[in-house]
Amino acid sequence: MNEQPNLLGEFLRARRELVTPEEAGIPVRGVRRVPGLRREEVAMLAGISADYYLRLERGRDRRPSLQVLEALAGVLRLDDDTRAHLFGLAADRPRGTRRGRGRGRREAVPPSTARFVELLPVPAFVEGRHLDVLAANPLAAALSPRLITGGNRLRDVFLDPDEQSLFPDWERAAAALVAGFREAVGPDTDDPRCVELVGELSLASPLFRRLWARHDVRPRGSATVLFRHPQIGDLTLSREKLHITDTDGMMLVAFHATRGTRDAERLALLGAASAER
Repeated sequence: MNEQPNLLGEFLRARRELVTPEEAGIPVRGVRRVPGLRREEVAMLAGISADYYLRLERGRDRRPSLQVLEALAGVLRLDDDTRAHLFGLAADRPRGTRRGRGRGRREAVPPSTARFVELLPVPAFVEGRHLDVLAANPLAAALSPRLITGGNRLRDVFLDPDEQSLFPDWERAAAALVAGFREAVGPDTDDPRCVELVGELSLASPLFRRLWARHDVRPRGSATVLFRHPQIGDLTLSREKLHITDTDGMMLVAFHATRGTRDAERLALLGAASAER
């Protein structure tokens, strides 16, 4: 029987490396050989023994108390989303439950949802847990030729220069995408699909490898997105991400513009051009 991955320990190690001694209020003397905080510094600030913290990082203890988790979250300067992720990693639940019940299965979009996406008058697509594009309407493909059924948002954003050119601040968009992906897969990073994607992108993209190692977490949600479209120029759109009921993490993603704005006019032009094809 394979040993379970040490997700809690990996998270703690990655996050302590992101906190500087100055941020933690620790005086710096001489040259430090490690980035961020040392293990014993985290333990001291959290009010636990250095030996116990070492056991947590090495996976020898995977069930810290709520009090310990709260203390560690404070020391590591976690925001609400990342704090919730920490608590999820430490939760006592059997493997294969919660999201894991769909591990390895092919994701199928409900037929009614697929029809709804086709009818929407704005760019829209269905995104799976691993950021696969499971369904998309023609307007989505007009916004980006990569937004078609069978695509994957991670692969496109990290490996396709044309997709990267759509985002004026590409690295920021990429960081948000990775944080959303980590939130979506949660503790199921040993899922075969997740292993495949992370392995491929870690080899092909130094930026992905660096961002994945940070263990940033951000829920997939609404945002304002600036596109630099090759045909119609800059386009600022509101993005909505809505959970699709009775699915294992699928989301409906739609882009729209405020009525009467230049962005709405340009989106209408994009729609007209798409309809003529």
